[in-house]
Amino acid sequence: MHSGYVAVIGRANAGKSTLVNVLVGEKVAIVSPKPQTTRNAILGVLTRDDYQIVFVDTPGIYRAGNALSESMMNTTRTAARDVDVILFVHDGHAGVKDEDIALMKKYSSLGAPMLVAYTKTDIMPAENIPTDIKKLYEGGIDCDVFPVSARKGRNLKNLLSAIAALLPEGDKVITDDIISDKSDKFMIAEIMREKVLLKFDKEVPHGVAVVVNTFALRDDGVYDINLDIVCEKPNHKAILIGKQGKAIKEVSSFARQDMEKFLNSKVFLTTYVKVKEDWRDRPELMRDYGYDPKKPGGL
Repeated sequence: MHSGYVAVIGRANAGKSTLVNVLVGEKVAIVSPKPQTTRNAILGVLTRDDYQIVFVDTPGIYRAGNALSESMMNTTRTAARDVDVILFVHDGHAGVKDEDIALMKKYSSLGAPMLVAYTKTDIMPAENIPTDIKKLYEGGIDCDVFPVSARKGRNLKNLLSAIAALLPEGDKVITDDIISDKSDKFMIAEIMREKVLLKFDKEVPHGVAVVVNTFALRDDGVYDINLDIVCEKPNHKAILIGKQGKAIKEVSSFARQDMEKFLNSKVFLTTYVKVKEDWRDRPELMRDYGYDPKKPGGL
């Protein structure tokens, strides 16, 4: 058997979390079209008869603008150093630029074997694919490149086979019944944050944290969930609540539906919006909200 850890690395909004969810076959990470959707390293485990791949979904590479985003970049850099294989996910729909090649080279230089997943081939002209791949090889990228579409399931079997072949031989590193390292409570908070990302524009979603205060299963099988949506500015709170509470009711309703699917149970959800100014630059609050500002850095 081949088994080991695979860091899923790439620019923000390259499609990393969508790809991991599809490869694992379960939702282990939230997805939105906005940068910085993934804030933590999240494990997604795929176990087959002859291999086990533990994907480490990392925050998208993004220019740090506050202590939170710097912590996220440190998480990505650290993950890339502690794995057996690096899967660099590149947004094929965006083309290939010199800085993309430079970034791939930076991560390939860390020593772990690397593969490139060239994503979103279902929403781009097919004739662009060979041109871009040629540019990657001519630019010095000497690893295998796999044009894929997570949403359409294109070329994913070949990608998985290539990843498994690069993993070391050995026993499973995770027990069979585990598909993620994150708790249900963590995922409930992430589902709410996902809906905020999808509903609201501009800077509001990026300044939001979700804190689950109560996560309890009643005797009648209903989950009681009480959570806070924490934002940075009073005007953001007004936007999140909306006129006569319409916005918060709508986003909470969408979130509750997904929570019920995830938990396979009814959910009684209570949501509050609170303001903690500049929490993304306040280490004590970052820790309270589940983000460690002292994770080791690197590149």
